[in-house]
Amino acid sequence: MKNENINFNDFLKVFMACGTIIEAQDFPEARKKAYKITVDFGEHGIKKTSAQITDLYSKEDLIGKQILGAINFPKKQIGPFMSEFLLTGFHRKDGKVVIASPEQKIENGARLA
Repeated sequence: MKNENINFNDFLKVFMACGTIIEAQDFPEARKKAYKITVDFGEHGIKKTSAQITDLYSKEDLIGKQILGAINFPKKQIGPFMSEFLLTGFHRKDGKVVIASPEQKIENGARLA
């Protein structure tokens, strides 16, 4: 993927917020192994997504974990499931994804600065 320069106003269009995972379930209908994740984004509400993070995280480890999510993308149908936000992370060289999360506990709904 080629890096493309954008201006600051383009960056501001993406609403990245902190949230806390409140539920993680298996998603057996997904083509690739994934979880259904439910996150509390405070004043922005409870939102769900699908995430291919099963290699590095158990469902139990995810509960209570704070994450960074892009919450103003259009909803996306993933099989029988409707994804409401994008859970962000970093790809390792082996293809596994490490979740992006704040270094310290932060209020749910806080916007990335």
